Amino acid sequence: MSLTVRPVEYADQPDYTRLGGEAFGAPATGNPVPTREEWAAAGFREWGAFDDEGLAARLRVYGFTSWFHGAQVQTAGIAGVAVEPERRGSGHLARLFAAALDEARERGDTISTLYPTAPGIYRRLGYEVVGSFDDVDVPLQNLNRVAAPAGVVTRRATVADFAAVVAVHRTWAAAQNGPVSRAEKPFWTPPEKFFADYTGVTLAIDGSGDVVGFASWIRGEGYTPATALMEVDDLIALTPDAARALWRTLGSFSTVVGTARVSTSGLDPAWLVLPDLTTTVHSAHPYMLRILDVAGALTGLGSPLEGVRVPFAVRGTQDLAGAWTLTVSDGVTHLERDAVALEDAHHERPVLSPNGLALLYAGVQSAANLRIAGHLTGPSGHDPILTALFAGRQLHVRDYF
Repeated sequence: MSLTVRPVEYADQPDYTRLGGEAFGAPATGNPVPTREEWAAAGFREWGAFDDEGLAARLRVYGFTSWFHGAQVQTAGIAGVAVEPERRGSGHLARLFAAALDEARERGDTISTLYPTAPGIYRRLGYEVVGSFDDVDVPLQNLNRVAAPAGVVTRRATVADFAAVVAVHRTWAAAQNGPVSRAEKPFWTPPEKFFADYTGVTLAIDGSGDVVGFASWIRGEGYTPATALMEVDDLIALTPDAARALWRTLGSFSTVVGTARVSTSGLDPAWLVLPDLTTTVHSAHPYMLRILDVAGALTGLGSPLEGVRVPFAVRGTQDLAGAWTLTVSDGVTHLERDAVALEDAHHERPVLSPNGLALLYAGVQSAANLRIAGHLTGPSGHDPILTALFAGRQLHVRDYF
């Protein structure tokens, strides 16, 4: 049976929407097909694998930037992956990803990320789990014991404060690995819509009048603490006192709301001011990363390791396989491709799997741990430098797609 992989056209939307409903659920009447105008304005690219019987597999690609190593990196975010049940296991997904990622490279994307329902499927394609986007339930009565902030007060934000909110997010995100920059659709939100989406956005203001944190929240229904729940999409603080002020403001609801469901990732510094971590993970969404362009991803990274020189190789997928030497000069990394046969590379240099390269780039595993996991082989003499080159920033994600 022949297979054609191509961008999805508007005429394909009924089948594309139906397959999405089969994979992710839909009401009895089915999900509505978008209008042509809605589809054209959505800002993503859709791909399909078509065999003799029609659409067999689908996915969606979001083009955005995310923060890694202090820079905004062009990213292909994959979502809405679905294969018709009768065609699963036929290899359609590999061909679909190959075509979509080839186009992403041509657009200049150097990494790709996704939220998997089954990580094992995507590991075979070079993706690896680097973090998790979680919704965590926090008992509000515990927040009453947060220490009072010194020199920081809170107030309700208005549309006029939108630029300050964006600046706080940008400052926080630039210090991490992983956050979506929120500079492009669908993550950029017009100011009026941003504030309309929430019951309130609370600002933390320091003694100089600067905004040093914010929390965006939805109050929810009811006023019985045993059942009432509020949602907190962002709680971002640039100082410990800003974190204390925001947590205490949420805690002031404790007589009428029992729980705050806070979207977070890892152990964010804002949580370090809490007197205890009596929390419950309501939902966890693993986040996977794949390198699309070795030279594009590893060149130009800021580094204090002036003068280091590390030869390495990547085995596995054809688009990543090769040998390189990474150097640091003038405070940034440089990459040069080496004419070394891959079958001989492990004799003279460390060799990474595609998954190991993703983990190393994200700064979430050391070279020693990559060896334990089987993602790094060859001589170990460069392991401390490899670890140091990519370490130092925690992995955080706060936007689901």
